[in-house]
Amino acid sequence: MKHMVLIIDAIINFVLGIVLIVYPVQLIRFLGVPEAMSPFYPSLLGAVLCGIALALVIEYYRSPTGLVGLGLGGAVVINICGAFMFIVLMVRHALHMPFQGYIFLWILVVAKLLRTMLKL
Repeated sequence: MKHMVLIIDAIINFVLGIVLIVYPVQLIRFLGVPEAMSPFYPSLLGAVLCGIALALVIEYYRSPTGLVGLGLGGAVVINICGAFMFIVLMVRHALHMPFQGYIFLWILVVAKLLRTMLKL
């Protein structure tokens, strides 16, 4: 039963994460939830939810000596997903912010990836 809950939760988090990453305004309007002025926060939350979904899948398939999905393995994939979303948003120029905002976000990306590498 525990394994089934992990997979169901992973699927829900992954679907919601993808919807937030894509951030279809028409769907947001249809659902009647508040729109964001920028796709930055919904996309970032989507990346985090996808990271959590991957952590749940790791937990589902983990071996006794392998990574723990909601421990170190979970932290690693969540950091990677968050950093990847920052990179995608900045490379696509989907963010309307001053130059110092881009500098700040690139520093965060480097910090997240370095932290992740140190955890491995």
